[in-house]
Amino acid sequence: MLRLLKIEMSTLKLLLNIAYPMIVSQGAFAILIFTDRYFMSLVSPTHMAASLGGGIASFFAMSLFIGILSYTNAIVAQYYGARELEKCPRATTQALLLCCAFIPMLLGMGYFIGDLFALMGHDPEQEILERKYFYILLIASCIGLIKICISSYFSGIGRTKILMFADTIGVAINIPLTYVLVFGVWGFPELGIAGAGYATIFASIVSLGIFLLFYFQKSHRAQFSIDQSFHFDRGIFRRFVRLGFPSGIEMFLNVAAFNLFILMFQSYGVAESASIAIVLNWDILSFVPMIGLNVAIISLTGRFIGEGNLDKMREVVLSGFLIGVGYTLILTFCFFFFNQALVEIFISEGKYFASILELASFMMIGLACYVMADAVLLVTGGVLRGAGDTRWLMWVSVTIHWFMLLIIYIVIKELDMGPKVAWVVFVAMIIFTAAVYLTRLSSRSWRTPEALAKVMAES
Repeated sequence: MLRLLKIEMSTLKLLLNIAYPMIVSQGAFAILIFTDRYFMSLVSPTHMAASLGGGIASFFAMSLFIGILSYTNAIVAQYYGARELEKCPRATTQALLLCCAFIPMLLGMGYFIGDLFALMGHDPEQEILERKYFYILLIASCIGLIKICISSYFSGIGRTKILMFADTIGVAINIPLTYVLVFGVWGFPELGIAGAGYATIFASIVSLGIFLLFYFQKSHRAQFSIDQSFHFDRGIFRRFVRLGFPSGIEMFLNVAAFNLFILMFQSYGVAESASIAIVLNWDILSFVPMIGLNVAIISLTGRFIGEGNLDKMREVVLSGFLIGVGYTLILTFCFFFFNQALVEIFISEGKYFASILELASFMMIGLACYVMADAVLLVTGGVLRGAGDTRWLMWVSVTIHWFMLLIIYIVIKELDMGPKVAWVVFVAMIIFTAAVYLTRLSSRSWRTPEALAKVMAES
């Protein structure tokens, strides 16, 4: 028993060493989004709602490509665990080749996605701001896709401190630059919501530059044979198609469902739009840092799959739950007992004050109910994705999300029921999905020797 405890503590320490820089990195990103929307709230509730709509639409446009390219993490980790170091940068090259094809597709999709705001019946003033913000973020998204390839490589080999350094530098530049460009201080022009978008572009370029400096560092190039990696590799490319594309399709369709839910919810009016923006802003402080834990779990799971060490993989699962549930338990307490105070940070006296305060406070209770389920989803999803169980994740997750969206459509558009009912349906969907994921995690079908051998196959 003491030996088992010692092994589990060593695995917990290893996971924390990989996870904490990712959590800091993602936490910095969460703070960035939080402050962007806070700056917008100082302008008007309409600007804050537009920053949510435009931001989510931008992520939706990227989501298919993010899901595919971020699987670089798992593939690199699997080769790293198998001690095939020269294949780690080769996998990154295949991701960059895919990225070259994805960027024109992203720009083409963005042309049509920009029309969704008007189609969903948003307030005309809000729709103009959303469209402007979305198109600026689309440029930053192209830079972001390249960043994902390189950052996923570093997380795959466990060098997550590089991600922490690059991303925190980017955020440290982005926040003050956003402030001066939004409000026009220190001699800068007052650009409003467009200023927030331009600051994101500049910070993304800086972060990418830092990643590339580390990637082409002389000692690193020699250790991983970087100079010999820049060519098409049919076997690794096939692994991307077989394992990465289901992951990308899952993310794209799930984000599409979530995006449509947000857009339908915002069609209730300005007060409802501002309310969901406030609640999801607090949700970001829970969900986004846990993405860092998810990335670390994918990396370690992939590494131990490559090593063929299932005992260590099980310890990763236990360690992940310990960290994720512990963190979200604290947030659950805060969101439940201080819901009204947290909402009041984003609103001031005015036409919509009472409506926003009442609805957003109710929705914060729902947030408190599902943040722990989010942690369960990210831990279990990280293990299954790192183990190559991407097809199951795609079919099950997409089915649940789109069934939820159908119910939401009926609630909002057909039955004309209120925003509280729609929010309750959304909360119930997250909790149900977490229960389904846990059932899959406890089964043996995804971790048989045959299934794991197929994951590592290059044909």
